[in-house]
Amino acid sequence: MSTYTTSELNQVKRGPKRAVYDVEEINNILDAGFVGHVSYNYKGKAICLPMAYGRIENKIYLHGSLKNRMLLALLEAKEASMTIMHLDALVLARSGFHHSVNYRSATLFTSITEVEDREEKKTALKCVLDHMIPGRWDTLRPMNLKELNSTLVLEMEIQTASAKIRDVGVQDEKSDLEFPVWAGIVPLKQVAKLPVKDALLPRQIRTPKHVVTYYKKHKA
Repeated sequence: MSTYTTSELNQVKRGPKRAVYDVEEINNILDAGFVGHVSYNYKGKAICLPMAYGRIENKIYLHGSLKNRMLLALLEAKEASMTIMHLDALVLARSGFHHSVNYRSATLFTSITEVEDREEKKTALKCVLDHMIPGRWDTLRPMNLKELNSTLVLEMEIQTASAKIRDVGVQDEKSDLEFPVWAGIVPLKQVAKLPVKDALLPRQIRTPKHVVTYYKKHKA
């Protein structure tokens, strides 16, 4: 089981007992999400934006228009960081000081390169779409050359990473345990609602299996 080497860059200093450097565990956090927050610098200003992504082994893929300000800034910098976070529960303690949340978060530090080869671009874009909903890409109208040429695809190769996980309940002071106030956790999860077909969809087209499968897996 491989781990990322800790360094000044990726070491978790606040709450180190919750730190995770295991590659497989970090990949599980990445695969459970679809939107990551990417940080970049534009004309001396720090900016952070949410971006859809896909993952193949230790590489993350982003895409956008050829004039996308963020993607162009990342290409110029040749490096980036991205954070993915899942909120799992509200932790309600007996005091305001000990309120918290349960979560899984991962921060990546990556190199940046442009994906230029056509077949590699298609593979990367398929990865992003199938990360959204598995099996989607192969059901779609094939991407034409104009669309492919107007799409900028970046490869973020993970150089190092770390994660931080909190998955425990209330941690109150012993002296507060008899205080007459409710304490506990409120679990949270993102759920899928019943798929709604496009108004212009022909009546004979049924909801495809991959959409139904996704709904059943993620419904409340």
